[in-house]
Amino acid sequence: MKTVLPKPFTFEAGPRAVLLLHGFTGNSADVRMLGRFLEKKGYSTHAPHYKGHGVPPEELVHTGPVDWWQDVMDGYEHLKSKGYEEIAVAGLSLGGVFSLKLGYTVPVKGIVPMCAPMYIKSEEIMYKGVVDYAREFKKFEGKQEEQIEKEIEEFKKTPMNTLQALQKLIADVRENVDMIYSPTFVVQARHDHMINTDSANIIYDNVESDDKEIKWYEESGHVITLDKEKEQLHEDVYDFLEKLDWTV
Repeated sequence: MKTVLPKPFTFEAGPRAVLLLHGFTGNSADVRMLGRFLEKKGYSTHAPHYKGHGVPPEELVHTGPVDWWQDVMDGYEHLKSKGYEEIAVAGLSLGGVFSLKLGYTVPVKGIVPMCAPMYIKSEEIMYKGVVDYAREFKKFEGKQEEQIEKEIEEFKKTPMNTLQALQKLIADVRENVDMIYSPTFVVQARHDHMINTDSANIIYDNVESDDKEIKWYEESGHVITLDKEKEQLHEDVYDFLEKLDWTV
């Protein structure tokens, strides 16, 4: 059976637009349910893929934050080109970091960082995460265990300069969070073992907007958009969007 990889999506509904951003080693499936929910509520959404994501992991190692940021900006411009004047942004994990970066780079109506890291993990832990991702991807492709291990050994020989660049990106964004004046809704899962959860407090404390809120989800893990409290998250994001000062 041929495996079908997730694709970027655009769901057009009303005149208000939301850019949805996935995490590192993730893809648009991270935010698809949220996109569908918002579409039913009359919001248009677009979720791009970052270069090297949603494709075999060998392609990931040859890309980095500069490429991915370009994809985020292209996603923003994609909505602009479709005539959406007012755009909010919601992002998971690395997507949350990019949503904050957008907040001090271009005009955005509101920002929803979800489980966004502000602390640097050791390169070793990050590297292990990438190798685990590569292994899972190969299983998804239907490869046999022996074949997978052989390919993983090859994969490990590729230098992974991406991780250092990723750490620098997170540090840069953390330095600039105090330049954000757009309304911000900080979302954090209590059982998030992928990042230091104090990141949420750093974002909340440093965003300059007077209109900011933070919510902890007591039952959820890192990929909060697909976890136990996803329906509640959908409602909360929608409520936040409804309170923004849209002109349309």
